[in-house]
Amino acid sequence: MERVVADKGYHSKQVLEELAEVGVRSVIAEPERRRQCWVGQRAAQAAVYANRRRLKTSTGQALMRRRGVLMERTFAHLYDTGGLRRVHLRGKDNIAKRLLIHAAAFHLSLILRQVRGVGTARQAADLLAALCFCILRLMDTANRRPLVVGTPCPTARTARPRRCHHRLLRRHHVALSRGC
Repeated sequence: MERVVADKGYHSKQVLEELAEVGVRSVIAEPERRRQCWVGQRAAQAAVYANRRRLKTSTGQALMRRRGVLMERTFAHLYDTGGLRRVHLRGKDNIAKRLLIHAAAFHLSLILRQVRGVGTARQAADLLAALCFCILRLMDTANRRPLVVGTPCPTARTARPRRCHHRLLRRHHVALSRGC
């Protein structure tokens, strides 16, 4: 049997009754209201009371917590962090398009975070740049060989020090290497 989990905005006698007729179990948060008048509305009363009973179960509470984590955080991110509380557009159609693109980008970032470990295009670009930098650094380290000018310690074969033709190195006769 299917379940519908929703917030207070969807709670009404008519919606709960229609869901019960179709065979869908609802777990919809109930807003605070005054006492209801149930005269002639037995099916609606049964649907509302069944929904209220399911809300109090541990399964219903777990479903509502999960809805809060998945849905409310998403909307909080879109509206507060994403700046959709104040949209400078005219017309419901244009606002709906903007919201759709915003939500699609948010969900794409969730998918990228699951698949690649990064959530935004900027993070992916930074990850790629870091990877390329590491590869270049490894290649540079592999190609780096110490450059020795002169002999640091004279051996029996080279008792006489070599002459260095470079004027700066002529005075020191030290071993130098390339790089840092």
